[in-house]
Amino acid sequence: MIQAKIAEILDSNQFLQEFEVNGWVRSFRSNRFIALNDGSTINNLQCVIDFENFDQDELKRITVSSAISVKGTLVESQGNQQRVEIEVKEFKILGDANPEEVKLTILSPKRHSLEKLREQAHLRVRTNTFGAIMRVRSKLSFAVHSYFQQNNFHYVNTPIITGSDAEGAGEMFRVSALDMENPPKKEDGSIDFSEDFFGKETNLTVSGQLEGEAYAMGLGQIYTFGPTFRAENSNTSRHLAEFWMIEPEVAFCDLDGNMDLAEDFIKYVLKYILENCKDDLEFLDKRFKTEEEAKPKADRSGMGLMEKLHFVIDNNFKRVSYTEAIEILKNCKPNKKKKFNYIIEEWGADLQSEHERFLVEKHFKCPVILFDYPANIKAFYMRLNEDGNTVRAMDILFPGIGEIVGGSQREERLDVLKSKMKELDIDEKELWWYLDTRKFGTCVHSGFGLGFERLVQFVTGMGNIRDVIPFPRTPQNAEF
Repeated sequence: MIQAKIAEILDSNQFLQEFEVNGWVRSFRSNRFIALNDGSTINNLQCVIDFENFDQDELKRITVSSAISVKGTLVESQGNQQRVEIEVKEFKILGDANPEEVKLTILSPKRHSLEKLREQAHLRVRTNTFGAIMRVRSKLSFAVHSYFQQNNFHYVNTPIITGSDAEGAGEMFRVSALDMENPPKKEDGSIDFSEDFFGKETNLTVSGQLEGEAYAMGLGQIYTFGPTFRAENSNTSRHLAEFWMIEPEVAFCDLDGNMDLAEDFIKYVLKYILENCKDDLEFLDKRFKTEEEAKPKADRSGMGLMEKLHFVIDNNFKRVSYTEAIEILKNCKPNKKKKFNYIIEEWGADLQSEHERFLVEKHFKCPVILFDYPANIKAFYMRLNEDGNTVRAMDILFPGIGEIVGGSQREERLDVLKSKMKELDIDEKELWWYLDTRKFGTCVHSGFGLGFERLVQFVTGMGNIRDVIPFPRTPQNAEF
């Protein structure tokens, strides 16, 4: 007897072979047909039981969501809904599930909104929707590592606890071992962090970029892929307090090379998903279509889920300067007719999602990379151009969501970097080690950041970022 996963059995041609399979019951029809799922695939295995040969009390325990073990023979299915099925010879109840409680939690996503299912985050993965999302997320994670490892990048684990703020935004979670009811105080009444665990004020990281740059200066090309945290008090469908970031850094690489890398990387991981998650993507594509049809016509996406993936893979990314993009947006019909929520009036405006989507979906009709942004709307570490007004930054824009990748050529010149830090009132003493990388063999180098959940959201077509991470962390919510 072979013990196997359902995904393996559904692909098997070992007819008349005996199999043992464990899983959770999705349905039990006519006291005869068990639809069994073990999480290895979105598809269920039909197990056919001759109810007259089994104990009736045990059969009554076969309810939706109960865990069972089945032993039986693989045969060609008599029905047209599946290719194979198991003729059950024996079964065992591993774990009961109360039918009434199941109805209140996970029985059907049709009955419960996605918001309600978030309250059951430990159980929602039992539904088809979240099972598909999490399998896709898992495969995407593997594809990320696969791409970088195949291209001779080194995986670096940058710190989660840090004394620096890479973004300069200050929206960070403090890490402290001090007694909050009676913290040590300085003479001026402020908290004395010199008595804290690390001897200074520390926080959860918002990015591994700065540390990544340091390691790229010795290993040549690295990537970090780990959790990051932002204490932004935002309850929108686009924000999480805890999320994962993919951040490569490459020495001896300018902005053009950085754009090449980002485009090649994205196309690789999307192709990988199309090849390895076909069943889940087909299900999510149908779900996306149904969701879109329920929206007002003006709010619908112009493309299906699979279309969007092929749109990215099959098109070269159009490279457009920020200055050119502003001229296009200033003169476009939605701007002139004031259809945009944020009207573009002059150079220097910070582009919104509606502007980015217009460029991708309406104007260029392909993914777009914008580059050379105004210096005053970008971070201090981005390389200043010769005009003194723009920096070597780049954002990649996708259909449906707008920006998905942000990156830049880093400022390798020590004097310029110091000058920019002084303008923004960033303490050199706090980042002495970062400045040191510009003293010991400085060189042109670049990198980018990609929010992993943003990528999963694009691939799965989910409208809320909270639905693409197993246990979402948001303001006023740290359950589970």
